[in-house]
Amino acid sequence: MIGQSSPFSEALKHAVLILGALIVILPFYVMLSYSFKSPMEIETNTGGFFGAQQPMVNEYCVKLGNPRADCVETPIIFNYTQAFKKAPLVRYLINGVIVTLSIFLIQVLVALPCAYALSKLRFWGREAVFGMVLFCLLIPVHAIALPLYIMLAKLGLTNTYASLVIPWTISVFGIFLMRQFFKTVPDDLIDAARMDGMSEFSIIWKVMLPTAIPALLAFAIFSVVAHWNDYFWPRVVITGDRDLYTPPLGLREFKGDADGSSYGPMMATATIIVTPLIIAFLLAQRRFIEGITLTGMK
Repeated sequence: MIGQSSPFSEALKHAVLILGALIVILPFYVMLSYSFKSPMEIETNTGGFFGAQQPMVNEYCVKLGNPRADCVETPIIFNYTQAFKKAPLVRYLINGVIVTLSIFLIQVLVALPCAYALSKLRFWGREAVFGMVLFCLLIPVHAIALPLYIMLAKLGLTNTYASLVIPWTISVFGIFLMRQFFKTVPDDLIDAARMDGMSEFSIIWKVMLPTAIPALLAFAIFSVVAHWNDYFWPRVVITGDRDLYTPPLGLREFKGDADGSSYGPMMATATIIVTPLIIAFLLAQRRFIEGITLTGMK
């Protein structure tokens, strides 16, 4: 029948999807496996997924002069305890939460009114402004990093939370995404709100915002993941104060030595950093897909 695909094409599509899924999952598999293993097992790539979990001597404990019996740990305990002992990981995680939530909240405060104006209001130059939004989507972050850094340095804002937040408070992607979603909202709903005497700002926050929750959750996933995992910009503006390190910068505390002895704690740290993002995505998965789907509808 017309429109039906053959069993071979269906099998081929599933094979391609499975292969793509395996390629995506492989780095996470290696990261999690290495976080369970001893340095020798990591170097020789032995021990299976969980490693042999043979008791090992904690060399950091030995250097402190503690009794040898108190320095024997299994690799999994050693790696995850060192993730918190060798660096203030909790502080880095708190910094990541402060920075990513601050950026997202300010982005929403800016993106919603802009998206509403570009989708529902009629004014001269609206299409030109939207064209500028699309053009800004093409500009890579690295192209404007130097001017941003010079501006923040002259204002004395480097090595502060402000330097991590201010450059990303206006998200052209957020404006574009919310504008596409608002285009799907019926104009009759807005006209009814105006007839009830609501101002344009009241319409944005009391009418449009509740309808845009799926799109906001989709944007939240993109925004939080991008800035939680950002290494480039924090590395540029945070040059001396370790108390302001974000989670990716905290991984530098575990950079591998020549013998690879820090790889286990590094992978344990990476697992701890990635876990909140995975949990958040799984909880918001249905809304995320709904938001992405609805923004493509006209």
